Amino acid sequence: MKMFYRVVMVLAVVWLAGCSSTGGTKGGVAVEDHSGTGAEGAAGGATTTGVGAYGDLSIEALNDPNSPLSQRVIYFAFDSSEVAEQDRPLVEAHAAFLVANPTVKVSVEGHTDERGSREYNIGLGDRRAQAVRRMLEFQGVSPSQITVISYGEEKPAVDGHDESAWSMNRRVELVYVGQ
Repeated sequence: MKMFYRVVMVLAVVWLAGCSSTGGTKGGVAVEDHSGTGAEGAAGGATTTGVGAYGDLSIEALNDPNSPLSQRVIYFAFDSSEVAEQDRPLVEAHAAFLVANPTVKVSVEGHTDERGSREYNIGLGDRRAQAVRRMLEFQGVSPSQITVISYGEEKPAVDGHDESAWSMNRRVELVYVGQ
């Protein structure tokens, strides 16, 4: 399944690289100008803003509760370091933000629940954080913008010894430096 996503992403990048741009750039992003050409321009079709489906990618968006960037926790299944399908758009939104703001740095912090040895949980927290780091870098984020740390079971989000607490502690947190 991972290979499938990689193949799709590589094909998408190759396809986009082959597209020609006739509109220059806007905010550092290539924008095509289709105004007044073809059926789309005449009918007032879709416009390109340069920020994609993520909306405002400014620093202020990090604290806007209506922005996907205000959500900074990715949860994991038991004993897993695979980013769930439903959390991938969240990681992609943060990647778009970091690409648009190359001076911003993020700490990717891996956590686990209390089950397992301390050493195992440090390793699992690191695998989770590394999985998110790889996704960010694959989306174009510079490695110099990312630091990775694993806390294992040492910093639980929720106290408790049941599945409801454990599920909240199996996570990666994106912590923006200086925010």
